[in-house]
Amino acid sequence: MKEFNINKNDAGQRLDKFVTKAVPALPKSMMYKYIRSKRIKVNGRRAEISTRLGEGDRVQMYVNDEFFAGKGENELSFTAMPKEISVVYEDGNILLCDKPSGLVVHEDDRGSTDTLIGRVLRYLYDKGEYDPAGENSFVPALCNRIDRNTSGIVICAKNAEALRVLNQKVRDRELEKRYLCVTVGIPQKKSAELKAYCKKDENEKLVTVRDRPFEGARTMVTRFRVLKENREKDIALLEVGLVTGRTHQIRAHLAHIGCPLLGDGKYGDGRVNRAMGVKTQALCSHKLRFAFTTDAGSLAYLNGREFTAEDPWFLTLFR
Repeated sequence: MKEFNINKNDAGQRLDKFVTKAVPALPKSMMYKYIRSKRIKVNGRRAEISTRLGEGDRVQMYVNDEFFAGKGENELSFTAMPKEISVVYEDGNILLCDKPSGLVVHEDDRGSTDTLIGRVLRYLYDKGEYDPAGENSFVPALCNRIDRNTSGIVICAKNAEALRVLNQKVRDRELEKRYLCVTVGIPQKKSAELKAYCKKDENEKLVTVRDRPFEGARTMVTRFRVLKENREKDIALLEVGLVTGRTHQIRAHLAHIGCPLLGDGKYGDGRVNRAMGVKTQALCSHKLRFAFTTDAGSLAYLNGREFTAEDPWFLTLFR
């Protein structure tokens, strides 16, 4: 029998969610069977799959040792990550990172091992703010993601309460993000709200955009304003805001109106990219503002605050 003492980061979870994280080697079908047959209990009593755990509860698991064996073998794998991390803002609940272009946020299908989340875990571990041995089910987590070749602000939650609140705020669009980008071609309008319909091809990792609805498509709405123009190079600096949050939205939507991003190898103009010697897309998640409209609990102090990443490399094209 193994017993887990529920701490603050574990509290509030359903029993089945906790067990899935605490004992990942235990098959879900077996877990449900063990809960029903009282081989997994809460405070020595029978519990339901949906039982909510509270701080101070004890979860007893009468489960074969083999399912616990190996747990933790890779818990410290992040210590091999590079130490480099650019911090925009940090407090006891959250960490805002300025991700460089070229770094993935999580492991991807290319087998990338150097990731932003890995660097964040090492950073927090080195500071003594995260110790896998002291956690049953929680791992600091990123609350938003940006493409490998996009730079800018990524949010990390340091504790379970912050993660719960931020996930809700991201889902309900209570965070305002502003992107900077450079387009090949200057938009005819100085500012506009664009609406189109898009569908992602999972095999090709490519988004199709059309002006009218089509089967399987979702609505896409993007706002932009032109900040600067370089007519000699036929490029423009734009500030962009997302009304919807679709895959590759900025890249695909601007390409659809004839103004692809400079350096974009998927939706852009390869001839122009090569001529200008640009090998990465000119896109940065530059500003983040917390704009809560519902209760933010322990993160209420962040409401109205705005944070800015370092100026991206492509601003030099307009000096």
